[in-house]
Amino acid sequence: MNSSHTIVPCSPAQLLAPGAPTAHTPAGLVGDTPLLWVGEPFCPAGRGFWAKLEGHNPGGIKDRTALYMVARARERGELLPGAPIVESTSGTLGLGLALAGITFGHPVSVVTDPGMEPLMRGLLSAYGAELHLVTDPHPVGGWQQARREKVEELLAMRPDAWCPDQYHNPDNVAAYAPLARELVAQLGRIDTLVVSVGTGGHSAGIGRVLRGFFPRMRIVGVDTCGSTIFGQPAGPRLMRGLGSSIFPRNVDYALFDEVHWVASGEAVWAARALARAHYATGGWSVGAVALVARHLAATSPAETKIAAVFPDGPQRYVGTVFDDAWCREHQLLGQEPADAPKELAHPGERVVSRWSRCTTVLDPLAGTGRTAPAGRGLAGAVR
Repeated sequence: MNSSHTIVPCSPAQLLAPGAPTAHTPAGLVGDTPLLWVGEPFCPAGRGFWAKLEGHNPGGIKDRTALYMVARARERGELLPGAPIVESTSGTLGLGLALAGITFGHPVSVVTDPGMEPLMRGLLSAYGAELHLVTDPHPVGGWQQARREKVEELLAMRPDAWCPDQYHNPDNVAAYAPLARELVAQLGRIDTLVVSVGTGGHSAGIGRVLRGFFPRMRIVGVDTCGSTIFGQPAGPRLMRGLGSSIFPRNVDYALFDEVHWVASGEAVWAARALARAHYATGGWSVGAVALVARHLAATSPAETKIAAVFPDGPQRYVGTVFDDAWCREHQLLGQEPADAPKELAHPGERVVSRWSRCTTVLDPLAGTGRTAPAGRGLAGAVR
């Protein structure tokens, strides 16, 4: 008999690659996401960083927090069986809540604005979520505050409804402890963590746990120009998924060693360059984080182990970040970033409009007597 055609008996289980995931529910596929080494040609020769690919979750990084927040609310009796879930989101959390609604048996209503990608709206509808679109921005708090006020209207109409309030809910932070432990198990040592900052959930949740393992680890936050989170004035923002026009209570300012602001066109350039070089990319947050991680890899000692969290993949951005006509309309093409960020001595030194860096990280609300906005029915108002 020709040995090349010999059939070796084995069990069906032996045909499956070791560690290949299997699950009885889609929620069981959340977590244990892969790491990818991002080196040449995106990074200089001999340098690079490890990217945590959260786009390998069914919906993205916020699958983790949506499932966790809903489960904890059910345990506490805040969310009754079959009661509706109502939340404001620019995208990824909506997918996570749709997954949580299917998993736990809750109808989901998502409040968004015209900036949400059409593809995302289609996905949310396909997964059974009801969409509510606000038509005008709040005069001070922009689209974000306008969405939150619409959430309040919907909660008033349904007394049994529950809002996760991702901006101020501490469960949004606690949900990311497993991700941090995955990074420890995968890398063994982390010297620098690079994370985008929007609601403050994953940056605080991952950062706190990792600091327990690596007390001297450097944590670098990535924000967008026009965001108020780190003390800049509010301005127009195309980027979704990072930045804010309100002050989320989940942001842990004391964690950060430095913050970078990235402009929309610079994030587009980085996301596209990353895609061409490594066949792995994402949208606004991924482009911004990759740009900063690339700079840190080039300027840190060669032995520095850098981990960057990529919150999602590229699929939802085919009509925006990766669409030439859309980017040309918004004047985003050809904006290759400078070799290094502009330096600020203080977050309020000047208004930034391109990639900038500051090693003085302050809580904009500290000492003012003000608190971040919260309203009736939102999780942050009752904790």
